[in-house]
Amino acid sequence: MMDSPPTQLNLGCIIRCSLESQGLPTAAIEPVPGEDVSSVEGRTMEERVRWWKMGLKAISEGNLAVLLLSGGQGTRLGSSDPKGCFSNHKALYWPSSGKSLFQLQAERILCVQKLAAHSMKEAPVASVPIHWYIMTSPFTDEATRNYFESHKYFGFEAEHVVFFQQGTMPCVSKDGRFIMETPFSVAKAPDGNGGVYSALKTFSWIAMELTMRWHIPRKRLESLLGEAKETGRLRYCWSNVCLHMFTLDFLNQVANGLEKDSIFQLAEKIIPSIHGHTVGLKLEQFIFDAFPYAPSTALFEVLRDEEFALVKNANGLSFDTPDSARLLVLRLHTRWVVAAGGLVTHSVPLYATGVEVSPLCSYAGENLEALCRGRTFHTPCEISF
Repeated sequence: MMDSPPTQLNLGCIIRCSLESQGLPTAAIEPVPGEDVSSVEGRTMEERVRWWKMGLKAISEGNLAVLLLSGGQGTRLGSSDPKGCFSNHKALYWPSSGKSLFQLQAERILCVQKLAAHSMKEAPVASVPIHWYIMTSPFTDEATRNYFESHKYFGFEAEHVVFFQQGTMPCVSKDGRFIMETPFSVAKAPDGNGGVYSALKTFSWIAMELTMRWHIPRKRLESLLGEAKETGRLRYCWSNVCLHMFTLDFLNQVANGLEKDSIFQLAEKIIPSIHGHTVGLKLEQFIFDAFPYAPSTALFEVLRDEEFALVKNANGLSFDTPDSARLLVLRLHTRWVVAAGGLVTHSVPLYATGVEVSPLCSYAGENLEALCRGRTFHTPCEISF
């Protein structure tokens, strides 16, 4: 989506530049310099507490918002609904909450908002709202808005949840010709998760610093993981979990740069057309397209089993399924309960069950002692208010 609808000339330039860029040599892949990487494991508890307090202070001062990319449907999960509507409450050994991905994130935001308010004793809870920006697509916009409205915005004030749509681009054949969906209309598709940059610019909503959280597949690097340093440390040992912190100036720079450069990635897909389903190309921009515009970057390594549980594939596959994500969450929450002084018992193998802690009770394991110390929890169970 651009400041104004692209003209035929603009589209011709975009398509030509994108097709020509596919044959250009790519830059060599190099390991990230060690001085650009920090790790949570290498930090003292004092440092972690200081960072935690700095984050809460920034939230309490209204300096942060959350941006969620929600343009995709749950087709891989067997649903045509927006992916955020997906819940796994029918899974084996799943506690009774049955919360959707939208609700889980909403409650986590509300929890950290409350923590931030309480960290500033002079400020009431209502004085530090976190605004939630949700980018939809033409395929998910109406259903997403209706879902939030029917669930009363999961406790948010309606004015603090802002929906906006990403743009669309025409689908083309491999030789650059438009694919016609009907005799009178060109087949179109969303412009990729990287369309968020131009969408924000178009809607003029870059009004605050955004903490970005994306539920999208990460790129796998199995082909690169075999190369190791003499120390035994893998040279390519990280995967981007799509949690990024950008400044406002940089977001504007990226939006302007992507529009000026007019280069889109080409994704080969099956596209409906007047001649039936045909192989064609969708023009997409990716979140990672922003990185070449960055004069500097810094990486922060976190513990995967505390920060990342991807839901991409349907149950029955070997990885990144609702069941695998569910178990990672339950294991994390079970560790929280034990650390808070609770005792966990189980009648099925513990690796297949666990305790679910409501995000309204705890954001990252904090403040659970009063609920857990000296108590026994028989799994599966849920801890909630």
